[in-house]
Amino acid sequence: MYMGRVVGSIEASQKDQSLTGKKLMIVQQVNSDKEAIRYEEVAADTVGAGVGEYVLLVKGAGARKSNKEAYQIKDVVDCAIVGIIDRFNK
Repeated sequence: MYMGRVVGSIEASQKDQSLTGKKLMIVQQVNSDKEAIRYEEVAADTVGAGVGEYVLLVKGAGARKSNKEAYQIKDVVDCAIVGIIDRFNK
């Protein structure tokens, strides 16, 4: 599981059928000091996150299983937002 910040969204008129109905967000991975690390990537939003919010991300098989109703063996999701972070406690 990773932490990130939603920095934007993606609109795609042509996409794999398994992405239909999924909100696609641009996320920047962050560390516990809220500093950007690595690179931006696209994540399917399963919790209704908005731009500027800090979120929990899962990748790989965890992302494909994060929304059981949408899970399909051919699902192409590799990164998903599965939680909204309320605060960082250190």
